[in-house]
Amino acid sequence: MKKILVTGGAGFIGNHVVRLFVNNYSEYHIYNLDKLTYAGNLENLKNIEESENYTFIKGDITDASFIDDLFSKYQFEAVIHLAAESHVDRSILDPLAFVNTNVIGTVNLLNSAKKCWDGKYEGKRFYHISTDEVYGSLGEDGLFTEETPYDPQSPYSASKASSDHFVRAYANTYKMPIVVSNCSNNYGPNQFPEKLLPLCINNIKHNKPLPIYGKGENIRDWLYVVDHARAIDTIFHRGNSGETYNIGGINEWKNIDIVRLLCDIMDKKLQRAEGKSRELITFVKDRAGHDMRYAIDASKIQEELNWEPSLQFEEGLEKTVDWYLDNTDWLENVTSGDYQNYYANQYQS
Repeated sequence: MKKILVTGGAGFIGNHVVRLFVNNYSEYHIYNLDKLTYAGNLENLKNIEESENYTFIKGDITDASFIDDLFSKYQFEAVIHLAAESHVDRSILDPLAFVNTNVIGTVNLLNSAKKCWDGKYEGKRFYHISTDEVYGSLGEDGLFTEETPYDPQSPYSASKASSDHFVRAYANTYKMPIVVSNCSNNYGPNQFPEKLLPLCINNIKHNKPLPIYGKGENIRDWLYVVDHARAIDTIFHRGNSGETYNIGGINEWKNIDIVRLLCDIMDKKLQRAEGKSRELITFVKDRAGHDMRYAIDASKIQEELNWEPSLQFEEGLEKTVDWYLDNTDWLENVTSGDYQNYYANQYQS
């Protein structure tokens, strides 16, 4: 049975990846390593926690000796690296936390994998998941391709850009079999409610203001998280070593237009008067260094690996709203912080 380490598997994207691999590949044993910070929630994985091919490990990727010991104990044959500090606002307040996790943590994993594999790379793979934010900000035209020069504009994107460079440097210097993907904005079930869409869903439900940076004209390319998990599956199994793949939804929206659409969907679901939730929209001071536009050219993964998004945005957004409205206990546990207290008692560092 092939042993695969997934880091950050209790997080938003990670839990979808872990469940996909555990449910679809009985020939793999998936080891989910997560620190269980505010964004890590094992409630997301309850339906697989008893699976024979799944093991959860609580731990911190910034602890080099701990990571070394894990590789020595389990002899992982592949790594799918998702663990990261990912919220731009938090990176502005505390850049060093992002350096420690996103840069030092990544290098620790690379070092341990290199030591464990000892140059015997057949059947091995280190897959590093990154973000489109490393490319900086686009003007009105154009798309990010795999050849776009890096131009990170926030402490978050700078830390992810650095980790990307380290992964590629290990491929060049030590011939490690790596693959990298850079993805656009994800949305969907299980997302921590500090992010735009779950924040707005929760606030609309409770008739709270919907804070929108600036004029809401910043543009993002949006991808349903399940489609991202499918792309990760595809790249892990069929991507060429040393390559980078951009994953995008081919789906650009202004923030203000998304929130208005979300308000209209919520009004119908909650049987409120048409336009009622739009009254909650509140424009606030723009975020420092706020990139204006991201947009992904996903033609490489489409043409070489035959992957494409399965959902149109309007359909994905409605499915997302339905999930949050059907899982009010999950949302309340996360917003209250109760989930952290429960799992802290079960898993000691």
